[in-house]
Amino acid sequence: MKKKKVLILAVTILIIVMLLVLAVCIAVVAARHRRHQNSTLKPVIYLYPEEEMEVSVKLDYNGELMFTYPKYNDGWTVTARPDGTLIDKDGNEYSYLFWDGICDVEYDLSKGYVIKGEDTADFLRDTLAKMGLTPREYNEFIVYWLPQMEGNPYNLITFQTDAYTDNAVLDIAPTPDSMLRVFMVFKALDKPIEIEEPEIVPFERRGFCVVEWGGSEIK
Repeated sequence: MKKKKVLILAVTILIIVMLLVLAVCIAVVAARHRRHQNSTLKPVIYLYPEEEMEVSVKLDYNGELMFTYPKYNDGWTVTARPDGTLIDKDGNEYSYLFWDGICDVEYDLSKGYVIKGEDTADFLRDTLAKMGLTPREYNEFIVYWLPQMEGNPYNLITFQTDAYTDNAVLDIAPTPDSMLRVFMVFKALDKPIEIEEPEIVPFERRGFCVVEWGGSEIK
């Protein structure tokens, strides 16, 4: 009887240990998933045709769309004017197409800039202008992102290329003559770190031009 009780106790302890190990494994997997699940926040798409025309925009996004405006449905179809004004089939007017979502993607943080929080506005204004955004475009960018950045001691700021565009593919008809997609990923820092700065290639606007900006914060 005593041996039976000892055996039952040993089995019970083993089961408890196995459950604890399983719980730890689940927590680790969940933590890794949360670490790589990023919000794609407020990409906005500006359309600048040379003359008024109908434009269709479809987004192949490797993630889950959360909000769109105007409503995305199976894509956007609008009448676009040279000044960037967009008109839908019901006559409603928009300044741009808006979307955001959540996806699992690992961004490239190998090159970027480390900027004091208090210097973020000046940095973004100068850098985005060099990239090719107009004052209207970069001011709308700054108004959205600055409240989330200037209170940090420092920000690691990167601008993504393939890591973003490969996960959010735009299909636009008619095909644009030139397109600029600016996607910023930043991380708040308590103190500065050393990082290589990327080369900025100025954007040349030609013909039917499409401009997009958005971003994400790495926690």
